[in-house]
Amino acid sequence: MNDLLIKKTTAFFQNTFQNAPEKIVLSPGRINIIGEHIDYNHGYVLPAAIDKIICFAFAKNNTKKSKIVAIDLNEEFEVDLTKPISLSKVVWTNYILGVIKQLQDNGFSFSGFNCVFSSNIPVGSGLSSSAALECGMIFGIKELYNLSIPKVDIALMGQKAEHWVGINCGIMDQFSSVMGLKNKVIKIDCKTLEYKYHNADFNDYSLVLFDSNVKHSLFSSAYNTRREECEEGLSIIKNNFPEIITFRDCTESQVLQLKDKMKPNVFDRCHYVVKEINRVVRACEALDKGNIEELGKLLFETHDGLSKEYLVSCAELDFLVHLAKEEENVIGSRLMGGGFGGCTITLVKKGREDLVKTKFAELYYEAFEIELKIYDVKIGNGTSLYTEN
Repeated sequence: MNDLLIKKTTAFFQNTFQNAPEKIVLSPGRINIIGEHIDYNHGYVLPAAIDKIICFAFAKNNTKKSKIVAIDLNEEFEVDLTKPISLSKVVWTNYILGVIKQLQDNGFSFSGFNCVFSSNIPVGSGLSSSAALECGMIFGIKELYNLSIPKVDIALMGQKAEHWVGINCGIMDQFSSVMGLKNKVIKIDCKTLEYKYHNADFNDYSLVLFDSNVKHSLFSSAYNTRREECEEGLSIIKNNFPEIITFRDCTESQVLQLKDKMKPNVFDRCHYVVKEINRVVRACEALDKGNIEELGKLLFETHDGLSKEYLVSCAELDFLVHLAKEEENVIGSRLMGGGFGGCTITLVKKGREDLVKTKFAELYYEAFEIELKIYDVKIGNGTSLYTEN
């Protein structure tokens, strides 16, 4: 599948610019096994890069302007590198403008290039196509102009580019897109950026993403509100327990003691966050022991918290997780990503995938008259240069 995408992108570049690309970059989407809405709360997350990618083709053009073509959108734009960068009304271009601005603001020197890109990451499904776009662009410019940028800095600049666009995201998406390794999940400490790889062997189970095919418009406003609620809750916790710096220093019993001092919504958010940070630690232990049934239980617990305490689920996602709970061939499922739509990540017994997919698709359509999209994912490498074997 990726081979076809690479051929298509390379041929498109050749036809558009009448020369071969100098660099081909592959930048993956990501899944998060567990640890949702935790990266901006300085806890631990457990993401992995996947085998769905954006493919970029780059070449220098010996000018001070860069021309970028989005093959899938059939759109292109040009940016003058000698002029100040400002936000555009065309949303997708802002992620690229944000990246160029980050590189310039950090003192990196480069001149004009041509770039085309195409993707097989499903947009709007919660697989972080924006992080793949940001990190792939930075990596490509770095390779093209031989800039010295450590991988972690690529992730941090990608994150800052997204903040500039207006989404106040944590570091997880960019970090996992850049740092991913095949068949490994990454436990990331979102406060220190220390990280550790764990084997992603799900034994008798396959990872299947059920895409609700909805994206409710609540997402951006609710995301920023959740951050504010968590900050408010953390300040109350710090006032009462001065030794606490972040949620990860906090126990569930400490949060429970402060229930009367917090607004109900703020208490619910904090309670979820502290429990979810603990679930990430338990998930790593379960993976290390090969106890995938325990991992599955943790996924169900996370969904329960996201739905009832963090309030970022929706009827469609709750329905899919309810189906999973009732299905003997499934051991765990939860909404993945910011919420209000996108995918559930589900552990399905190997050999029973088709049966489960067919059943879920039929019941989902019956309930909502929406086609369920389904993706099989494998855990792949992070952003990298493609070289023909």
